[in-house]
Amino acid sequence: MTLDELRREVLEANRELVRRGLVLYTFGNASGLWLRQGLVVIKPSGVPFEELTEEQMVVTDLDGRVVEGRLRPSSDLATHLEIYRAFGAGGVVHTHSTYATAWAQAGREIPCYGTTQADYCRGPVPVTAPLEATEISGDYERNTGRTIVRRFSGLNPREAPWVLVHGHGPFTWGATPREALFHAVILEEVARLAWLTVSLNPAAEPLPQVHIDRHFLRKHGPQASYGQPKD
Repeated sequence: MTLDELRREVLEANRELVRRGLVLYTFGNASGLWLRQGLVVIKPSGVPFEELTEEQMVVTDLDGRVVEGRLRPSSDLATHLEIYRAFGAGGVVHTHSTYATAWAQAGREIPCYGTTQADYCRGPVPVTAPLEATEISGDYERNTGRTIVRRFSGLNPREAPWVLVHGHGPFTWGATPREALFHAVILEEVARLAWLTVSLNPAAEPLPQVHIDRHFLRKHGPQASYGQPKD
C-alpha cells in the first residue's frame, strides 16, 4: 500500500461513517496506519465529513508530529496513537453512535446476549474505568488511550476489537481502516440489540461461553469454517 492509497481509504472510511449514520456533523473520526513508514493518516479536526477531500487528510508520525497537511489533525489523534502502539492495529475509528454511546454513558459493558455479538467478540464489549480528575485536566486524549490500553490488560484486542470509553463513546480497530469501520458498524448494531434485549427481558442472561466460543472461532479461529477459503 502507498501513502496515497491509505489517504483514499481513510477518506472513504470517514465518508462511510456518515452513510452508515454513525456520526453527526464532526462527531467522530477514522484513521489508518502505514506501518512500514510509521505514518498515520487521520481526519482533520472540525471539518464536516461532507466537505472532506483527500488532500485534507493529515499525515503524522507515531509521536503525533504532522508530516504532511495544512490542517490540524483530529483532537483524538493521541488516543488513536495509543491504540496503534498497544494493539498492532492498522485502522482506528471513533464515533458517538447512539446506542454504543448510551452504554458508554451508562458505564456498562455490553453482555454477549446473542450470536450476532459472538461472531465478532469473544465475550462482553468492555467499558473503561472513568478517568481521574488529573487525567482529564492533564493530557486528556492520550490518557483516554491509556485507559483503553489498561482495560485490555488480560484481554486480547483481536477477540474484542472495540471498547466503550466511560462517559464518552466507542473506539474500534482492525487490520485496516475499512475493517475498523466495519467493527464500528457492527458495534452499533450489537449495542442496539442489547438495549432491545434488556428492554424486553431485564433478566436476560448472556450466552454460555461455550456458545460464544463456537461462533467466534468458526469465523476467527485457526480452523475457521465461515466463508470461502482464501487462495
